[in-house]
Amino acid sequence: MKIGFTIGKFAPFHKGHEYLLDTALKEMDKMYVLINNTDVTDVPLEKRAEWIKKLYPNVNIILGENPPQKYGMDEESVKIQTNYLKDVFKNIPVTHFYSSELYGKYVARDLNVIDRRVSKEIPICATKIRKDLEKNKKYLDKLVYKNIANI
Repeated sequence: MKIGFTIGKFAPFHKGHEYLLDTALKEMDKMYVLINNTDVTDVPLEKRAEWIKKLYPNVNIILGENPPQKYGMDEESVKIQTNYLKDVFKNIPVTHFYSSELYGKYVARDLNVIDRRVSKEIPICATKIRKDLEKNKKYLDKLVYKNIANI
């Protein structure tokens, strides 16, 4: 059985994330999405999980309420992050890691799974959307945009 996972803040969940999940769901028997808590947005973790669950009812959501705060591509940061992921997925026999980022190779290496890098077909990132919601609303599902606009 092929079991994939991806991670992120999904703040907000955008068309690039949708493309990644669409790709994963075509290839995997089961898909997990780990949504990490973050201070980069006022949108609660539960609301971000709700968006994904409504748009992708077949994915399994995991709430990352206390993810590590240390980020980076240096070995120490990578080890902290991948140890966290090993703990989160210790009872789930994942086989593939989905991302569009360089860190995918480290996650795959340290969790002994296949690095499934999905190209960035949609030229957007959540930071850009947070900086100018109106200019970038075309990259959001109506459900997500409505929720953010009302916060």
